[in-house]
Amino acid sequence: MLSEPSRTCRREDGRDVPLLLWRFPRPLLAVSTAVLGGGVGPREWLINASVPMSYSRSDPDAHLRELAAQLGLAGPGVGLMTGVDVGDVVSARAGVLGRASVPGRGDVGRDDVVQVWATVGLGAPIAAADPDAAGFEHPAPGTVNIVVWVPQRLADGALINAVATATEAKAQAIAELGLAATGTATDAVVVLCPLDGTVAPYGGPRSLWGAPMARAVHQAVLDGGAANLATGRSWSDRSGV
Repeated sequence: MLSEPSRTCRREDGRDVPLLLWRFPRPLLAVSTAVLGGGVGPREWLINASVPMSYSRSDPDAHLRELAAQLGLAGPGVGLMTGVDVGDVVSARAGVLGRASVPGRGDVGRDDVVQVWATVGLGAPIAAADPDAAGFEHPAPGTVNIVVWVPQRLADGALINAVATATEAKAQAIAELGLAATGTATDAVVVLCPLDGTVAPYGGPRSLWGAPMARAVHQAVLDGGAANLATGRSWSDRSGV
């Protein structure tokens, strides 16, 4: 299993700004839509950083590299940002229903679970296919960031499919929260798995690992979204920025 992230902070503009940090004990395979460390490949760490809702830097990738350097992080990693307080991260996990046996790996046991962490900011929800929407260069950083750990190596196609599965589960949760939206304009997904071992060929919502992934993502976004909508507070609101 992947360890829980450490909750730390960085000093920026005279304020302590919260940040989540995962230092992986060994490199993991990742697929990510993140602005830093996006794509597919080995990754050694992951950060999820709060930023003010007024955030307007045009180089968030460079900003995240600066934060990584301050934390002493080296090698390839993933960097995420969000307008919510990352201290409100919600975790969920789900296992395979019933009994399953993986060729070359044996029976799937009770410790073989998908883990999910989500920071859910729904202050600027959008419908992806809104016919009246125009593109914009600097969307509001409300953001739903989803981090997923799958305990078996996924094939490249399964990794891409897993991103779609997580996104579908997120959209389902948002709809159940009563919003006519599919997410925000800055949402990101990261799926992590081992670099080696028997390869799972599928990542869709009815696959061995995609099914528990969908349930865990749905639960994390539902719980995190309900809390965010109840308070309506971003990190900026709490810190007075």
